[in-house]
Amino acid sequence: MIGVIDYGMGNLGSVSNALAFLGAPARVLRGPVEMADCRALILPGVGAFGDCMANLERHGYVAPLRDWLAADRPLLGICLGLQVLCESSAESPGVGGFGVVPAPVVRFVPTPDCKVPQIGWNRVRRVPGPECPLFRGIPDGSYFYFVHSYYLPGVPGWDAGRTTHGVEYTSAVCRGRTAAVQFHPEKSQEAGLRLLRNFVAWSGE
Repeated sequence: MIGVIDYGMGNLGSVSNALAFLGAPARVLRGPVEMADCRALILPGVGAFGDCMANLERHGYVAPLRDWLAADRPLLGICLGLQVLCESSAESPGVGGFGVVPAPVVRFVPTPDCKVPQIGWNRVRRVPGPECPLFRGIPDGSYFYFVHSYYLPGVPGWDAGRTTHGVEYTSAVCRGRTAAVQFHPEKSQEAGLRLLRNFVAWSGE
């Protein structure tokens, strides 16, 4: 079973519908006790970094998720779900994330060529090195759908995909059994569905 974490801020409908379309064994979790029945987790997120961490704490997920990550069990973060895996974010000064990705999240600087937030389709280029299982069978440079104002500049040993929007930044991370993407695979048509299918298969390997 793949658990989609419900903490009041995730894009649960689109993620759940995409998994159902793929025929994946998944359900929305209503509390951390249900994590025990899961082989893998998806941590979606829409909104502000500080609110996300506060809601995860309020719903009792922070400590169980720290244990899950420390045990290197399969997890996919989506959008804000990537950012909270990092140390902190300029969006919410003083609020710590899970810190498994050892870097802070920063804000795009608006320019004529860099609208903030980034909303729309953009390419994801793979980082040279071992292939991230999420991208199996997906052509390099495929387009995915983004909505965000903050980004992860880059983390050696974690970077799996890079995207350019004014600056080049990390749009996918993967290390061990922890992976996360800045874009929304559930809104990214064929490439996004393939990525979710890859996560479902990878989590069962």
